[in-house]
Amino acid sequence: MSPVTLPDYSVHHPVGADRGLTVVLLHGAFGAKEYWRGQVQALVQAGYRVLSWDAPGYGLSKLPQPLTIDHGARALALLLAKEGGARNVVMGHSMGGMIAQQAWRYARDRIHGYVFSATSASFGSPDGAWQQEFVRARVAPLDAGRTIPEHAPKMLRSMMAPGAQGPGVDLVIGTVSQMREETFRAAVQAIVGFEARDLLPQYDVPVLCVAGELDATAAPAVMEKMAAKIAHAQYLCHSGVGHFAWAEQSDVFNGALLDFLARRFSAN
Repeated sequence: MSPVTLPDYSVHHPVGADRGLTVVLLHGAFGAKEYWRGQVQALVQAGYRVLSWDAPGYGLSKLPQPLTIDHGARALALLLAKEGGARNVVMGHSMGGMIAQQAWRYARDRIHGYVFSATSASFGSPDGAWQQEFVRARVAPLDAGRTIPEHAPKMLRSMMAPGAQGPGVDLVIGTVSQMREETFRAAVQAIVGFEARDLLPQYDVPVLCVAGELDATAAPAVMEKMAAKIAHAQYLCHSGVGHFAWAEQSDVFNGALLDFLARRFSAN
């Protein structure tokens, strides 16, 4: 198993004045730190310090052998220790939400709040029919000889609301289209088998769980059930969006995020 070292979190960038609260952005399996552009801008304009990363295996970092959610969580713990602020709210999307949850085991004293976007506390058995189909549907085009730039746009649009468009959607598609195939394949495998339901009752910090009405990957019912098991959780379901609510309806998502931070924390 690959050791976890500080370079494993690749390129990151603290942005904005440190006014007591840092928002840490964790991208999903299909992504990179670049696709948070709209959220970084909104958060910095609101006075928050923002820290985003390319997870282990993404961007310029070497792909861990194997790439696992736990490896990412341990790398996040190191990142929070080195670059985190006095208070940190960790926002994780999809696989990033899984890494965020798992990091509670290693860095609970450095995590003061969570935003979980389109994620789950459990992905079930790797041998399950749904899980196997999840993997097959995402890697079969690559096995057939298609490249990531050829495969990613259609795959991503199938995860969004029909007709989703706009700068945020274009940014997600452009960012994912530049992924390395080895990382893409490893990330799909890393998600399957994830289990952290035991952590849900342990979170004693404010939590916002955000689902998309049309998301078939992280279904709203799954996220609502997840939120119900967290003592300080708020659940929101955005209508008319799929798996990438923050990209499909950026203004709506950003407004809900800033409202949560304003009510539960302070930038001053």
